[in-house]
Amino acid sequence: MRLNTGRAAALLSAIITLANLAVGSARAEDLQISVYGGYQTAPHSNVNVSDGPDFTAGWEGNSFKSPQYYGVRGTWWLTDLGKPNIGLSIDYTHAKVYADDATFGKTPGWTHFEFTDGLNLLTLNGIYRFQKPDRKWTPYIGAGVGINVPHVEVTRPSGKTFDYEFGGMTLQAQAGISYQISERWSVFGEYKGNYSFIDVPIDSGARLKTNILTNAVNLGVSFHF
Repeated sequence: MRLNTGRAAALLSAIITLANLAVGSARAEDLQISVYGGYQTAPHSNVNVSDGPDFTAGWEGNSFKSPQYYGVRGTWWLTDLGKPNIGLSIDYTHAKVYADDATFGKTPGWTHFEFTDGLNLLTLNGIYRFQKPDRKWTPYIGAGVGINVPHVEVTRPSGKTFDYEFGGMTLQAQAGISYQISERWSVFGEYKGNYSFIDVPIDSGARLKTNILTNAVNLGVSFHF
């Protein structure tokens, strides 16, 4: 499935709208909005190209290089349902990976290969927090599933690909600690990992497949309604 920029944005917007409708009956005080950034990396992955040989790509995250790595998350705590430690979150992450110099030595004629604007991830997650009324810090864990929409950038002898594509499924796991600094505001630090199954069309009718694990250490701030 091939997506241009507008269609990719529309898809993400539609999913977020459906999520908002799903939690629309929640009390405002059960909701929080978080923004975060951090340091994200990715280990090597095998790349399959349908019209050429397989190769192993080494990835660089370059988290602080534009476009930066960042994320936005909305969490609904099920306090109104008698489960104050359990939450549901919608998490959007602008992850990214660049093929390193060693990769181009394995792919003659390839001059550009990256998912940088970005490896867009949208997931629905279950969160569990270990809160106690007499302390301000709260550990939490979470896991979920969603989709990835990478901006595929490939330049090789047969042509060029520079477009948003629907990549496939993404899995997510996270663990962190939040610290309440006021009634409305908290800060947090966490580890977040995503495993993305990517299967996208490229030039000349070929397909490119790879599975990318992104590891991130995030720092963020949350507003509690």
